[in-house]
Amino acid sequence: MKVVTVVGARPQFIKAAVVSHELRKRHQEILVHTGQHYDYNMSEQFFEELEIPTPDYNLGISGGTHAQMTGKMMIGIEEVLMKEQPDWLLVYGDTNSTLAAALAAAKLHIPVCHVEAGARVHNRTNPEELNRICTDHISTLLLASTLSGYEEMAYEGLQDRGVVVGDPMYDAFLEYSSKLSIQNITLKLLAGGEAKVPPVFYYLTCHREENTREDKDLLEIFKATEMLDAPTIYPVHPRNKARALRLQEAYQFGKILLTEPVGYLESACLVKNAKKIVTDSGGLQREAFFAGKKCVTILDFVCWPETMVSGRNELSSPNAEEIIKKLEHEQFVDDTYQPFGDGHSAVKIVEAMEQHYGGGK
Repeated sequence: MKVVTVVGARPQFIKAAVVSHELRKRHQEILVHTGQHYDYNMSEQFFEELEIPTPDYNLGISGGTHAQMTGKMMIGIEEVLMKEQPDWLLVYGDTNSTLAAALAAAKLHIPVCHVEAGARVHNRTNPEELNRICTDHISTLLLASTLSGYEEMAYEGLQDRGVVVGDPMYDAFLEYSSKLSIQNITLKLLAGGEAKVPPVFYYLTCHREENTREDKDLLEIFKATEMLDAPTIYPVHPRNKARALRLQEAYQFGKILLTEPVGYLESACLVKNAKKIVTDSGGLQREAFFAGKKCVTILDFVCWPETMVSGRNELSSPNAEEIIKKLEHEQFVDDTYQPFGDGHSAVKIVEAMEQHYGGGK
């Protein structure tokens, strides 16, 4: 088979790391990077440390409105697809890159395989939800990471195209989370200088627009870090850098370590060694679950219901007291509960594509 894979954002790089390694054992893959994440720490570093093959095409498309970005990506991806004439287009997740690639391929009658299909948060004000729904409905093969994703397909008449394969992010976490020692991580502080990882720490990631577009929500999250019994490490998304530094200086927050973005190996190691985790990332809440760490998610919708069991992951509004209250709740970890698969989803993804090869032509 000849497969064109399109990626554009950090979570997709992680999934592609394990799937591309498996796919290339017996098939040809053409890798396209849209450029959606363009910062070195948001993109190139991931390719280097995860040994992802160098993209065959880098479209260099980032910034602009959702429509501008998606439209430019469609044009660039269409050119690649017309030149390469693949047997499959392979896409991951729910970004603008995902939808743009799926639309371009569907209009050229190229079968689309969507990994992480069926995921729903039932909130259509969420742009990623629209990307997920549209991508699923024009895809040929829907590969669900969990049983709940497969069950969601039934409500939209999609289950006949669906297969449960497990989560490639779980594959990646098992493979990479122990490759780096916590003692060897040096944090690059936003204000300048470097710091070592404290012996006990909390880990925070916060990048979604709803939590960072105004001071008040991010301020509440920062206030929560001041109430904890250990420092909090917060790698800051580039677009949130100025706001985070301004709030820290204005309120003299001393317990939060604002750092430059970290690579995947560093982040996975921080997850594995953190005391507890606060995030608004769909990927990081899963990694917290993989690592058995208590997690509080600053969102008003559930991304992964599988993690919302036994106190392991709880939703919170951006309110300092609520965040602390939920962090204090006990969790129970049942090691036999493995809703994200057995760590071999990459193999199952390739096998599913092989079994359906030609069916969409």
